[in-house]
Amino acid sequence: MAAIQVDGLTKRFGETVAVDDLSFTVEDGELFGLLGPNGAGKSTLINMLVTLLGPSEGTATVDGHDIVDDTAAVRNSIGIVFQEQALDEELTGAENLAFHSRLYGQSAGEREERIDEILDLVGLDDERDDPVGTYSGGMKRRLEIGRGLLHEPAVLFLDEPTSGLDPRTRRDSWEYIRRLNEEAGVSVVLTTHYIEEAEQICDRVAVVDDGEIAAIDSPGALTESIGGDVVSLELDGSTATLRDRLAAQSWVSEFSTADGGLRVTVDHGRQRIADLVRLADDAGVPVTAVDVREPNLETAFLSLTGATMAEREADEADSAASDDGEAVVGAAGGDR
Repeated sequence: MAAIQVDGLTKRFGETVAVDDLSFTVEDGELFGLLGPNGAGKSTLINMLVTLLGPSEGTATVDGHDIVDDTAAVRNSIGIVFQEQALDEELTGAENLAFHSRLYGQSAGEREERIDEILDLVGLDDERDDPVGTYSGGMKRRLEIGRGLLHEPAVLFLDEPTSGLDPRTRRDSWEYIRRLNEEAGVSVVLTTHYIEEAEQICDRVAVVDDGEIAAIDSPGALTESIGGDVVSLELDGSTATLRDRLAAQSWVSEFSTADGGLRVTVDHGRQRIADLVRLADDAGVPVTAVDVREPNLETAFLSLTGATMAEREADEADSAASDDGEAVVGAAGGDR
C-alpha cells in the first residue's frame, strides 16, 4: 500500500487556484520532497494532506485513510513538524515530549519508553533535562522532529524543516532526517525551497511551481533530463535574429528567453561560449555577460519552470508587495 495517494487534488481560494489538479504517489518508506519557491502551493498541499484544509476537488489517502472521510484516522497516522517552532522553551526536552505523549494518550510506561527512544534517536539524550531555551536552533529542530515521531506515525510531514538554520546546522539536519527515515522506517514528506536540500536527502522530488507539479523523479534522473550545460547570455538588444540562428544549430539542445537575454542548453557549455558569442555578434546583439551552469537539480528546476529558484522567490516577493500596495490604496480610497 502506498503511504500517500493523491488524485486530482485542487484547492481554490476564491478565484485563486493554489493547488491545481495534482496527482502523485508517495511509496511506503520513501523520503519524498516537494521542491518549490514560497507561494508555489506546497504548504497548501500539506495542509490538505494533514486534514487542516479541505480540498476543492479531488481525493487523497494517507496510510490508506481518506483525508475527507477519515480525518481522525489520518491524524492518528501522521506526525507533523511545521515551519514555525512550537516548543515550550521553559520545559526540558524530556518534559516537552512527555506533554505531547499525554496528548496522544500514551500510558506512563509507554511514554517513558518512547521518550528514551526518541531522545536517543535524535541525539539529545545528554540534554534531556536541559531547558529547551538553552538548545541551539538545530537541537530544537531535532527535538521537534522527534516529537513528530513520538506516537510512531506511518507518515511524517516536515514543512520547511531547516528554514532559518545556518548552513552548517542545515546540513547536520539533513543527516538526521535521512537517518530517521532509515532507522524509524517512517515515510517522510518534506517541503523545501532549498535546491541542495532536496538534492541531498530525497529519494524522489516533485518540482512544484504555481500550484502545479512540473515533474517527479529522483534528483539524479531530473538532473540527467537536462541533457547538457545551461549557458545564460545577457544581451543588449533584440534576441529575435539570434533565436533563429540558434534554432539552426544542431549542437543546441534547446533555448529559452530570460530577463535580459537567453538561456541555451548545450553539451560542453564552456567550450561553446565562443560559438555562442560569435552567433550573437553575427546577429548584431552584443553579449554583456555569460554564465555556465553544469547539470544539477537547480538547472533541472530552471529547465522545467523557465526560471531559477531565486527568480521565482523574487517574483513572489514582488507580487506580495504589489498586493499589499493595492490593499493600502484600496483602504485609502475607502476612507475617502
